[in-house]
Amino acid sequence: MIKKILIGFGILLVIVVILGVLAFSYFKPNKEVVLTFIKENPKKSSIYLMRNDSLLSSLNINQKMPLASTVKIIIAIEYAEQAAQKILDPNELIALNELEKYYVPNTDGGAHPSWKSNIKKMDLINDGQVELREVAKGMIKYSSNANTEYLIDRLGQQNINQRLDSLKINVHDSIYYIVSALFVGKERFPSLKGEELKTKLKGLSLEEYIQICSVIHDKLKNDSEGNYKGDLEDLSLSIQRVWSDNLPGSTTKEYAGLMKKINSRNFLSAKTHIYLDEVMEFILENPANRSWLEHSGMKGGSTAFVLTKALYATDKKGNQTELAYFINDLSYLQNIRLQTSMNAFELSILTDGVFRKKIEEQLSSSQ
Repeated sequence: MIKKILIGFGILLVIVVILGVLAFSYFKPNKEVVLTFIKENPKKSSIYLMRNDSLLSSLNINQKMPLASTVKIIIAIEYAEQAAQKILDPNELIALNELEKYYVPNTDGGAHPSWKSNIKKMDLINDGQVELREVAKGMIKYSSNANTEYLIDRLGQQNINQRLDSLKINVHDSIYYIVSALFVGKERFPSLKGEELKTKLKGLSLEEYIQICSVIHDKLKNDSEGNYKGDLEDLSLSIQRVWSDNLPGSTTKEYAGLMKKINSRNFLSAKTHIYLDEVMEFILENPANRSWLEHSGMKGGSTAFVLTKALYATDKKGNQTELAYFINDLSYLQNIRLQTSMNAFELSILTDGVFRKKIEEQLSSSQ
């Protein structure tokens, strides 16, 4: 009997090991994973890649898709413009308690707690306060949604949306309070759940949806005890899908173009770049990156269904690269697998001419 048990345990152990090896191989970072997915799923994907003013790849570049947190680039630019014009002071101390009003636990992948942990480690907290510039940095580097909600309010929602015009971005949805959007169902249809709630949410016009978000933002702003945000109620995957689909959208053509404007160093003023660079170019905090990059900034975004990224880079040899790629309608496993390979994909684009040629050949133009 013991022998049979040991044999059975041994077989089970072998199966577990094999499954572990297969899982490791499946999720192992690999630049080809992203390329293959985009190639095999063109209806779900969009990419725009430029290198030294030459267009290497353009797939579905005019297809508007949800941006997720990549939209925060626009907010960062508005922050930098207002700092350059001395409308606000980046050194101003902001109470962490103000930011906490917009933090909803377990909805940001740990972004806000990670940012707070870092500023504490770096000794950047002064009597429960942190400089405004660190709030902006936390929005981009850590993708804190709470910081984003605060900054939209502080910079002015109207100012941020008007910035789209000065940036010459023509295809872009209105930017609104994305944390507040999590509570639209609770605010507008408090007694509904499941498919009935989903149907009602999908029936709202985007204008109605944004207006409700503004009402919710004011409630969060004055919810010092956290009573309002204490219960999100129904936030099932089907409800999350409505939230994801309603996030501000744009195209890879617009965002690659925006990366080009930043990378050129002549579209925005030198003063604006002083404040924008310290927010966007966190990758250069690593000495290894500074050894081969002159400038580089990026912002990605994700929901359970969406992955987006926009980046720019100028290396020490003067080569300039601008990239935007958006993917939607992902399954859970597809999402996780792609996320683990995005860095390898982007690094290869910046450093591997053979891989860039492969992208150019395999991702044919589709407008």
